[in-house]
Amino acid sequence: MLQTNDIEHRFHLLEQAIGQAAQASSAEPDLPSELRDSIQRVDRLLDTAREILLSQDGERIRKLIRDMEALAERAKRVCTNIPRLSAQMKGSVSQMHGQIMELKRDVLR
Repeated sequence: MLQTNDIEHRFHLLEQAIGQAAQASSAEPDLPSELRDSIQRVDRLLDTAREILLSQDGERIRKLIRDMEALAERAKRVCTNIPRLSAQMKGSVSQMHGQIMELKRDVLR
């Protein structure tokens, strides 16, 4: 399990990536609702993520990461299947997904 400082750093990077994806989704015309919904749901999970990560409650942490990962995978899949999306949108979703996977790797090792 990561130390508190490591969790804070990882959380900060995750927060930035999710914020960028949310911002990109607001700027994207005709964004598929599935993509918008996935990003919004990850953003809502972020509201309680710090508390859960610092709780050291393994079961809650695994559930949080599973839920975030599933939503990020869904968002990434939409980006792959909709070629008309901007490079900024695709890049921000890819970054968000990558940060969630880093969190998973670091926390669940």
